[in-house]
Amino acid sequence: MTRYHANLVGWGMSVPDNVLTNDDLAQMVDTSDEWIRSRSGIVERHIVEEGETTKTMSVDASRKALDRAWLTAQDLDLILIATSSPDEFIPPVSSRIQHELGAQCGAMTLIVGCTGFLYGLVTASQFIATGAAKNVLVVGVETISRNLDWSDRTTCVRFGDGAGAFVLQATETPCGVQS
Repeated sequence: MTRYHANLVGWGMSVPDNVLTNDDLAQMVDTSDEWIRSRSGIVERHIVEEGETTKTMSVDASRKALDRAWLTAQDLDLILIATSSPDEFIPPVSSRIQHELGAQCGAMTLIVGCTGFLYGLVTASQFIATGAAKNVLVVGVETISRNLDWSDRTTCVRFGDGAGAFVLQATETPCGVQS
């Protein structure tokens, strides 16, 4: 039986244009740029505005990743979306993204916090290793700003919104191995 390996062939990202700096936050809560930087290293974060959603950022990042991989949505065998902030639970955000991209493959939402993208990559790698999928799109996306308590400086300074996407593709040669 052939064992396949997952090769990263495309990537994409999408963040909102709206930027919230540490100085902006200092106008909202009892904090300062120095306090935030010294505890987190964060300088600014991107925040969604009206019309920007988990789905819209995911679709944008996914299209960029597919373009870089020289693939279309019809080439995909599976879509995995990792998020703790879906736009709604039914229908799942993965199905909405699948439809928007025009893909004809399975789609699954992994409702997981910070480690969700890593779980998505491992899951995709397993589908590829077994031969169940050749091309898998993995998206890590969060729209955390909509659920933050903007008066709590211990949390509101740490989170922003955005999406990152990878396309993994099956190969018989382990990545990094030269023939």
